[in-house]
Amino acid sequence: MREIAPRLHHWTAPHPAHDPDGEPGSAADWPAEVGCTLYDAPDAAVFIDPLVPDAMWPELDALVGGRTVFVLTTIRWHGRSRDAVLSRYDGTRIRSDAPMPAGVEALVFQDFGETMFWLPGPSALVPGDRLIGDGAGGVRTCPQSWLDAGTVEGLRTALRPLLELPVEHILCSHWEPVVGDGHAALRRALDQV
Repeated sequence: MREIAPRLHHWTAPHPAHDPDGEPGSAADWPAEVGCTLYDAPDAAVFIDPLVPDAMWPELDALVGGRTVFVLTTIRWHGRSRDAVLSRYDGTRIRSDAPMPAGVEALVFQDFGETMFWLPGPSALVPGDRLIGDGAGGVRTCPQSWLDAGTVEGLRTALRPLLELPVEHILCSHWEPVVGDGHAALRRALDQV
């Protein structure tokens, strides 16, 4: 687990459904390790797309303490360890159309089936599958094969309002997160043709 900023943690865990033979550019083309986020919000511990290996529970227990726990999901595929976290901490699952915990904003991209979460305190954006790491320290939009509807160009257009946010970090679910200078990385991703 890595502390990206004060009270903001990111880790990766091996996903059991990973296909090591996924065709490049296909919907199965993603690394075995997926990213997960824990934000120590003002009034609660907020998990976003958690996937928790058994050996990690003690570390999470220490971070959560006796705090209220909420679990958020960016996209339908990212249920992962959501139910285990809810059960272990007697937590609450929050849907994207419900009020968010203090310090968390839901950014719903309904046409693309995703909710990204904006954490203003640490200036962090947490996407699911629509923005992914580019393997070179930046981000990119997902490939066309990952979209159920719409086009990558349409996705870029839909995501352009994100440029109004002072993004410092982008905690990707796939490939490496962007730590620092997130706004420039986001602009490069959305300006690609």
